[in-house]
Amino acid sequence: MVLPLLAGLAVAAAALAGRYGVQAWQAYKARPVVPRMRKFYEGGFQPTMTRREAALILGVRENASPDKVKEAHKKVMVANHPDAGGSHYLASKINEAKDVLLGKTKGGGSAF
Repeated sequence: MVLPLLAGLAVAAAALAGRYGVQAWQAYKARPVVPRMRKFYEGGFQPTMTRREAALILGVRENASPDKVKEAHKKVMVANHPDAGGSHYLASKINEAKDVLLGKTKGGGSAF
């Protein structure tokens, strides 16, 4: 007498779980597509470098301390140095970014 009752409860529980599983799957498939954040900044360089652009190049905040700016400059420069196969243009932009963030701008922009 108890065995058929337990079997019926097991079947009902499996059907309920299956129903909610199908509903959850349909809700998952119907969710709106959210664009993912891009890892890199899209766009070229501005004619005169701003603090925001300089911070993006070095990967620091606009109000970062001079020590953090120098450390970030060193890391980025090691990866992009012309003697190690990097671009002269990028190296000049990296140096310009350091100068802008440290307040040593000469006002002329990069040499390129």
